[in-house]
Amino acid sequence: MRVLVTEDDKNLRVALDAALRAAGFAVDTVADLPAADEALFVNPYDCAVFDRMLPSGDALRYVSGRRREDWPMPVLFLTARDSVADRIDGLRFGDDYLVKPFAMPELVARVRRLCRRDLTTRPDVLRCADVELDNGKHQVTRAGVLLTVTRKEYLVLERLMTAAGRPVSRTALLAYAWDEAADPGSNVLEVVIGRLRRKLRDPVLIHTVRGVGYRMTG
Repeated sequence: MRVLVTEDDKNLRVALDAALRAAGFAVDTVADLPAADEALFVNPYDCAVFDRMLPSGDALRYVSGRRREDWPMPVLFLTARDSVADRIDGLRFGDDYLVKPFAMPELVARVRRLCRRDLTTRPDVLRCADVELDNGKHQVTRAGVLLTVTRKEYLVLERLMTAAGRPVSRTALLAYAWDEAADPGSNVLEVVIGRLRRKLRDPVLIHTVRGVGYRMTG
């Protein structure tokens, strides 16, 4: 599970990173909303944790204006604002709301619950044109014909199909199918994309978006 943490307090940011990693999560941490915006554009996340009041703005307003259409993963707000109205707003635009100070084990438990809930809402079968990716059976078919794909090919295809026609950056595909240590300058992604195109055959469904990455459309 991959989590994004947006927190301007350096000490708390480091503590959150350590606690979540110790619990088995992959974690990216940023200090402000512009950095969060960039991270969310290039990486898929299973959950996002936002300190509500940041020097760059109110994270609740940022999330309420963007997340449902751009990155509909669960969001947990951290805040010192504990009025009933604040809690209602937090639960209206987010998925959970934790008031500071809090116990770190509780935060980890809440993040884990949100990640698991998000998994249960994902479709078992993804479709694009006549291609189906069945997560239950872990198989890919085109026009009803079963295709033999490697794990990397499956993950790249899954990420492209989840994007529902939107472009996915090279960075996001590398992070999803490989890991954070993957060399962004290598051509491993291009090799996998080439193999997928050959296996899927014509008409071509995976298209290069110059300067960005790839898009799958039918």
